[in-house]
Amino acid sequence: MFRTSKKNNGFNADWYLEQNPDVKISGHDPLAHYLQYGEAEGRLPRPASFFSRNRNRLQILTSLTSEVIKETGGIYPALKKAGGIIQREGWVGFRRRILHSYNVRFNKPAIEQDYINWIDQYDTLTADSRSYLAEKCKNFSHQPLISIVMPVYNANSIWLAEAIESVCNQIYQNWELCIADDASTDKSIRPLLERYAAQDPRIKLVFREQNGHISATSNSALEIVEGEWIALLDHDDLLSEHALFWIADCIDKNKSVQMIYSDEDKIDEGSVRSSPYFKCDWNIDLFYSQNMFSHLGAYRTNLVNSVGGFRLGIEGSQDYDLALRCIEKIDQDDIKHIPRVLYHWRIHAESTASSSDAKPYAMIAGERALNEHFERSGIHATAELLGHGYRTRYALPSELPLVSLIIPTRDNLFLLKQCIKSILEKTNYPNYEILIVDNGSVEPDAVKYLKKIQKNPLIRVIHDDRPFNYSALNNQAVAQAKGEIVGLLNNDIEVISKDWLDEMVSLALQENAGAIGARLLYPNDTVQHAGIILGFGKERVAGHAHIKFSKSDFGYFGRATLMQSFSAVTAACLVIRKDIYDEVEGLNENELGVGFNDVDFCLRVRAAGYKNVWTPYAELYHHESASRGHEDDAEKRDRFEKEVEYMQACWGDVLLSDPAYSPNLTLDYGDFTYAWPPRLEQLA
Repeated sequence: MFRTSKKNNGFNADWYLEQNPDVKISGHDPLAHYLQYGEAEGRLPRPASFFSRNRNRLQILTSLTSEVIKETGGIYPALKKAGGIIQREGWVGFRRRILHSYNVRFNKPAIEQDYINWIDQYDTLTADSRSYLAEKCKNFSHQPLISIVMPVYNANSIWLAEAIESVCNQIYQNWELCIADDASTDKSIRPLLERYAAQDPRIKLVFREQNGHISATSNSALEIVEGEWIALLDHDDLLSEHALFWIADCIDKNKSVQMIYSDEDKIDEGSVRSSPYFKCDWNIDLFYSQNMFSHLGAYRTNLVNSVGGFRLGIEGSQDYDLALRCIEKIDQDDIKHIPRVLYHWRIHAESTASSSDAKPYAMIAGERALNEHFERSGIHATAELLGHGYRTRYALPSELPLVSLIIPTRDNLFLLKQCIKSILEKTNYPNYEILIVDNGSVEPDAVKYLKKIQKNPLIRVIHDDRPFNYSALNNQAVAQAKGEIVGLLNNDIEVISKDWLDEMVSLALQENAGAIGARLLYPNDTVQHAGIILGFGKERVAGHAHIKFSKSDFGYFGRATLMQSFSAVTAACLVIRKDIYDEVEGLNENELGVGFNDVDFCLRVRAAGYKNVWTPYAELYHHESASRGHEDDAEKRDRFEKEVEYMQACWGDVLLSDPAYSPNLTLDYGDFTYAWPPRLEQLA
């Protein structure tokens, strides 16, 4: 390991810190800092030979390469992964990944300089911004008392003091801190708590005589709550100084709100912040996949009391269980998200902030909490722990509805045969028909195949020789479909998972479900479609989330591999009830004959009161644009520009405020990196 007090293969850490005192103050590892930032900033390394400097880098690279090869299963998979990163992020991104991996693998503090810079620019309050927020507090029509509930047991006294100080330093001052100590055996805890309580009457204490674990202790704290609202804080975590201001602001603007949650990040033992989770607005399907609510979670006190507070026996996921029981009692529109980092989750060896492996019982308890929620709610589903989240499996009815799979095509026999063959051979769901819409095929082999395939009782061929209009071709076929459910498929789709249609139909039959999308992969096993985010790209219309990520990459906080709602999903593989398709009058064949018809369709489905759901458990290959081609001539470009203009005119600001995406994340790429600046009121 590299130490700051010794020479390391030609690099003198002490000398570097002397020359760069700002690095010393920050607490960053000097060698990692120089390798990542020093050269670019012109910082001086210790005078050393070319050989010694490069020998050091070679040793780091050799160690790191060996670790990566072991993890990925060999040299070829490692090279494939490296190639994907270079293709997606360029050489600069590849270098950044290597340096980040070095920090993580060799027990160095993760130097997320991008986030550190982002904090400096957009999440650091000044004296002026503090005064501004304090003045806004005076204008609230109502200033609710917010009771912060903190269970304590043998806490690190330094972190406990910092947690209490983070409450005392709140800009919004109408709070009380309700602390329950769970019979801590550490003799320093009680005097510390009593000292703070003596200094501020808003700090209220209860000392339990017997240890009862976190649920019982939290309930003890609830017993002394007097506020209209409750906010939860762990004894080793921190609140941002403007946390309660934004909670009060949200309450002031939303009179019926019942539950509030915020974005969060992690903070290490050296108080370095990292790994921000910039969340989307309330998304119950993602919530069933992970507890996106927890930090910072705030509840109306009477709501928490109505469900009986925290439930014993579900420790580890007691906050997940509380939120699940509370959402059963309220309208989903009364759950609000504050897209700001209001909570800093402490990273240490025993915290799930470092890894869910630290408390595996917590994940198991979460699975139980979900399944009991489904049972109470009358939802025919089961939750299964995946490790990085949960999978919800919805039950199919005993009488399976007929599904009409609609496939527009023209010539390209190889693609069509591959598509049909994969459906017939790899689809477990038994009750379906295939409607092939032939849009003027002329190639003899294709014409011959279409005549032959009609002999299969599952398949019908509809001939439509009009100029290519994807929307019109599908609308005509849906009108002739016999199924209760319709599935739109491109002819360049190839089925991978045998239960793909079972999965999509089970979701389409759920209450309020609209369009259901699948996980589509390129033939090289990188992601083509994992949901559509509005506002992406230079046109600011829409784009694919996690595009070109590795199939095995969990994505941004698991979002490339967990079920969730999106504003839109692609019509390359889309399943929906036929009555909903008819209700919103199908695809727009007048203005959107080729591009963005699926986005427009899904937005109209959403406007009609349904949610569009993407599932990673229906997996197919998409040989994208192999059939129709790219926008590579003047006529196609002109048509595309008109479609962009229509979407912008029709949907306007809706395209720039996607509830399934954070305003703190970029609209330039689908990789969930930071927005510079975020699309929020700036305070820093």
